[in-house]
Amino acid sequence: MSLGQNLLMRAFGRPRGLLGRLGGHIMARLNQDCASWVIGLLDIQPSDKVLEVGFGSGLAIGHLASEARPATFVAGADISREMVEQASKRNAAAIASGRVELRQGSADRLPFGDATFDKAMAINSLQVWPDALSGLREIYRILQPGGRVAFGFTSHSGQTKDGLTELLATAGFVQAQLFERARDFCVLGRKP
Repeated sequence: MSLGQNLLMRAFGRPRGLLGRLGGHIMARLNQDCASWVIGLLDIQPSDKVLEVGFGSGLAIGHLASEARPATFVAGADISREMVEQASKRNAAAIASGRVELRQGSADRLPFGDATFDKAMAINSLQVWPDALSGLREIYRILQPGGRVAFGFTSHSGQTKDGLTELLATAGFVQAQLFERARDFCVLGRKP
């Protein structure tokens, strides 16, 4: 990995240290519109338990737990200790009320039980997972039957649309569909 790629991963892919904390603030601003759009596509219901994988600074977590989109319970897993800290500060009131729980963990080893969630999502994170298929299978594991998953990407993600629906199908998801809006795109699927 080149020095430039290493710095980008430390700031945005797997945020660490000062560069990671700065990257978290930048990601919050750049990903905000895409996250809102993806949350809308998931059609969150008041009784839903929702997981975000790779939540970064926790902006979407806060949106999910807000009165505008009141999921019953919102959880998140992020590999970065810095992002867990940043998101915990941003969502302190929701965490204190028991509506939000944030954990450090990787996509391929989610720290949650089988069939725990109704919906799951990730924004600009799938492309930096060490093993995307393992991460998708973990999300499949934690979703209840009929649960829905959404992966959103901005033009800054470096992710291409090619093969995403097939990747979801390989992990066991059905009805995989690609949605596009301006330069953002999202792939949705359902656990049978």
